[in-house]
Amino acid sequence: WFRFGSVRWGLAAVICLVHDIVIVVGLVAMSGWLAATFLGRGLLIESFKLDLPMVAALMTIIGYSVNDTIVVFDRIRENRGKLKALTPQIINSSINQVLPRTILTSFTTLLAVLMMYILGGSGIRSFNYALLAGIIFGTYSSVAIASPLLMGFKQAIVAKVGGDTEEQ
Repeated sequence: WFRFGSVRWGLAAVICLVHDIVIVVGLVAMSGWLAATFLGRGLLIESFKLDLPMVAALMTIIGYSVNDTIVVFDRIRENRGKLKALTPQIINSSINQVLPRTILTSFTTLLAVLMMYILGGSGIRSFNYALLAGIIFGTYSSVAIASPLLMGFKQAIVAKVGGDTEEQ
């Protein structure tokens, strides 16, 4: 909020953080059910619990997701320049500029975490399980949820104000 000068930027980032953490915690909760299935055994899924390594993974996901969101938001801010209005074209071109970097970074991190998940043993498997999901959903939310939310807040407010005046 302070860095980008508007509450909507901060709110969009927080919504993405909540999205990422809720999905990862949901997948951890589902791991107990998945562990008993053929698919779960094939994917090395155990009945993971919310223990200390899992909390560390969730905090790592928060940091990763915030960093990724800030990179996207910073490019949007740079492309907007001194314009007051934020247009869908600015957001689209900013995402297109950042997307190769985001995909390469996420893919490289994902490969390292995947190798640790497969070869690391059961001691760190829960940590890596959460990180795998967090990297995938964190990258997705930074690009496909946070950026459109910047336009969505403005359009929702305009629609609400415009809708109230039309009804009167």
